[in-house]
Amino acid sequence: MESFADDLATMVRTPLSQSHVAAMRKVGTISDFKSGDMVQEPGAVMDQLHYVLEGEVEAVDPRTSERMGNATLGAGQFFGDLQFLSGGVSLAGARAVRDSKVLCVPRQDMLSLMSDMPEMSDIVVTVLAARRRRAVEHADSALTLLGGEESADIRRIASFAARNRIPYREVAITSDEGNDLAARCQIDRAYPAVIFGKDQKIEPHTPEAVAAVIGLGLAVQTDDLFDVLIVGGGPSGVAAGVYAGAEGLSALVLEDMAIGGQAGTSSRIENYMGFPTGISGGDLVGRGEVQAMKFGTRFAVPHRATDLTQCEKKRFHVALENGQSVSARSLIVATGVQYRRMPLDRLEEFEGSGVYYSATEVEARWCKGSDVAIIGGGNSAGQAAMYLTRYATHVHVLVRGPSLASSMSDYLLSRLNAHPNITVHTQTEVTELHGETGLNAVKLHDRLGGQDWTLKVAALFIMVGAAPNTDWLSGLVDLDDKGFVRTGSEVGGATQYETSLPGVFAVGDVRAGSVKRVASAVGEGSVVMSAVWAHVNE
Repeated sequence: MESFADDLATMVRTPLSQSHVAAMRKVGTISDFKSGDMVQEPGAVMDQLHYVLEGEVEAVDPRTSERMGNATLGAGQFFGDLQFLSGGVSLAGARAVRDSKVLCVPRQDMLSLMSDMPEMSDIVVTVLAARRRRAVEHADSALTLLGGEESADIRRIASFAARNRIPYREVAITSDEGNDLAARCQIDRAYPAVIFGKDQKIEPHTPEAVAAVIGLGLAVQTDDLFDVLIVGGGPSGVAAGVYAGAEGLSALVLEDMAIGGQAGTSSRIENYMGFPTGISGGDLVGRGEVQAMKFGTRFAVPHRATDLTQCEKKRFHVALENGQSVSARSLIVATGVQYRRMPLDRLEEFEGSGVYYSATEVEARWCKGSDVAIIGGGNSAGQAAMYLTRYATHVHVLVRGPSLASSMSDYLLSRLNAHPNITVHTQTEVTELHGETGLNAVKLHDRLGGQDWTLKVAALFIMVGAAPNTDWLSGLVDLDDKGFVRTGSEVGGATQYETSLPGVFAVGDVRAGSVKRVASAVGEGSVVMSAVWAHVNE
């Protein structure tokens, strides 16, 4: 299956050409570093690309101040990872091993060069992505999560980090290392924690706080005005971000949880053209995010839109849950849909402690060696069932209807039926959740026979009917009777994707009448940009 990036071992020695270096010299400055000098402080904003002209530079583990890994960077190589593209902080440091000359290129100048020189961009982006992949796989990061085995809050941060491809490491609060960390950071062992670097506690324990520390948050001034604001970071929103940047529009993508949206929770997409061996939803959209950042599109996570207004100047203003607001000349609604929460007692209590809405590696690890249940009959539920068989002893798929034939692709249904560790229960619904500190069983009702029975499970994955995320539109655009955004000629839109309010466009699953498929969402996010460009430049 395709992964997010090439392996670092094959990419780290890829050199920039002399013409690339010459272009960088025109906008950069040469700095001399003595042996032991810090070239990039860990936790500081990555506002420069550091290209080694002479000497040797090593990556520095922010937790220990020791060398990270075994390799160093020599002449012709550069330091950095994907945080450079986003303007975030460095999750590792860089230090001169011996006296070195380093070409320091400001971030905006480097992004401009990369836009003008595709061959340079290919090398830089591929190496940065490969380094991020290695950091995630080896848990090389300044971010440490302490006590996830006891805290649902820490598990939510782990899920947030994993889905956004933020490298992190987990430490059990009862381990020797956990005890040392707790003592060094003055943490009560009864209260799990998130630590950045050696001893910086991140409080409160929320994805928003983590994003703010590592530079994924929203840093805009009150008078900032974007050409286009894209609300929603799923396939359609990211595709729109790619094409907005490529067209030279200033664009911001807002996402309330993780880049990838619902597609990001899919463990394997096999019917997307160009990936014959399949690709996970997170990796597919993650590639698009990197591509968009290369063109200058900005991303801000996690930020949830709560209200929309339009001023007398015809500008759009989106209020966010944290009290901030963002303004733009045009707006793309790409908020997609979200799984509905089921009317079950104690549901909120178990969310993050046995009840989950996605089946990624993070959630799967918490149910290793146990039975799990999935509510849902669509492709997402089927893909989750196949993926969870790698970890769980047995997977129970619970379906209210008489079969899966009408809601799941035939190839996926055949695999479920053939798998010895998957059982499909039709005409079955969950009526109760059981457990003390975490979920350990569910009560089921057989709708056909009328019997009730209890199934012992370590986790329940809910993947049922989805509702559109459109409440934040504040009644300014027409919706259909199910809450999806109406577009096109029937509401007076000048183009297929324009809503009833000129300058506001809708793409992907949130648009009424759209085909609810990843490929369709990507196509809509790409095609809409010509209409957006025309509106902005009229």
